[in-house]
Amino acid sequence: MLDFSVEPEFQAKLDWAAAFVREEVEPLDLLFPHGGDPYDTRNEKSRAILRPLQDQVRAQGLWACHLGPELGGPGYGQVKLALLNEILGRSYWAPTVFGTAAPDTGNAEILAMFGTEEQKRRYLQPLLDGDIVSTFSMTEPQAGADPKEFVCGARRDGDEWVIDGEKWFSSNARYAAFLIVMAVTDPDAPPHARMSMFVVPADTPGIEIKRNVGAMDERESLDEGIHAYIRYHQVRVPLDAMLGGPGEGFKVAQARLGGGRVHHAMRTVGKCTRAFDMMCERALSRRTQGTLLAEKQAAQQFIADSWLELQQFRLLVLHTAWTIDTQPHGAARTQIAMCKVATAKVLHDIIQRAVHLHGSLGTTGELPLAKWWMAAPNLALADGPTEVHRTTIAKQVLRGHRPAEGLFPSEHIPPKLEAARKRYAHIIADDSLTGRVEA
Repeated sequence: MLDFSVEPEFQAKLDWAAAFVREEVEPLDLLFPHGGDPYDTRNEKSRAILRPLQDQVRAQGLWACHLGPELGGPGYGQVKLALLNEILGRSYWAPTVFGTAAPDTGNAEILAMFGTEEQKRRYLQPLLDGDIVSTFSMTEPQAGADPKEFVCGARRDGDEWVIDGEKWFSSNARYAAFLIVMAVTDPDAPPHARMSMFVVPADTPGIEIKRNVGAMDERESLDEGIHAYIRYHQVRVPLDAMLGGPGEGFKVAQARLGGGRVHHAMRTVGKCTRAFDMMCERALSRRTQGTLLAEKQAAQQFIADSWLELQQFRLLVLHTAWTIDTQPHGAARTQIAMCKVATAKVLHDIIQRAVHLHGSLGTTGELPLAKWWMAAPNLALADGPTEVHRTTIAKQVLRGHRPAEGLFPSEHIPPKLEAARKRYAHIIADDSLTGRVEA
């Protein structure tokens, strides 16, 4: 049976988190509003505010809720994590305050599953403690997220691996203590067995950040970009820097990406809820042409469509979380892809309506809506383009269907009608009964 309910004790924690994020965390979004601010561990002012807030989260038992107890997390499961992430999605800083910021969450999982004891000591524990941040360096300028087109390579030289090539959109590299790098180690192997994954300290000689690229809401003239274009010049790391075995880079990457996709969706529920609340408030506050916006049919349609989409999306996310919690590993693959496809569209559509109802004010920096709206295209590309996941959904769904056995579809009426006549011929032929039967 589907069940998304939680015990009263956890609901009390959710209630605390909701008030805490609104009152204590959302102000950080205003004081430190730039994309890299939550990851800049050198900013002493932001850290002086952040650390006491993180201590309060730890005291509530809500720190790093995506992790199991073996890694210092509470092991609540995905349904509870979804309900918590709905709250965290209201604030850009909230994941950092609660120890669930990407890409550090996925990188921590990789280190926990594939790292050596020394790597865990040096990187995993500080990452879990929130003392450092990290980078996932996978996509390439000529290939995007398609691993079959990657050319950044690593060759073995004695007791070292030598990495050489370029990577694109390596988020937060300018702040990172280490990078997890995917590189081609066997170009002649099948496409998904060509690559391996490496943990690379950020101070390793040969790492050049060519530039930090600004996204739509980041001004390159003010050096606000956080997505690094990196050149690896003969970067040398020891043999045990490889995470997993040779050729297992794609496997290692998939171990982190599925969770990241559904966690993006969870947080998007929260952001859309906040935008929806703003839409409703505006409709009940602003008058035009003699009546409230809330009395205009167009505004009512905006609100109705947004509420329908939000509730449908939320149920998809919760059902996906429930499937991960209760079904065998991999059972939620199609649903995770569905969440990924729906996330950017729902975010875009709801926020666009909210912007429209706020008029010119909605397009300015005096409300958060424009900044959120500009994040939608990036969300459609994060963790793989939406089109790729649509293809995944279609392939998985089609496996549960079969082609028609004859020339016509299985729902073709003439043969089905004939079969129905034969099944009930004894009744149809009974002249003592009245009633019309299709000829």
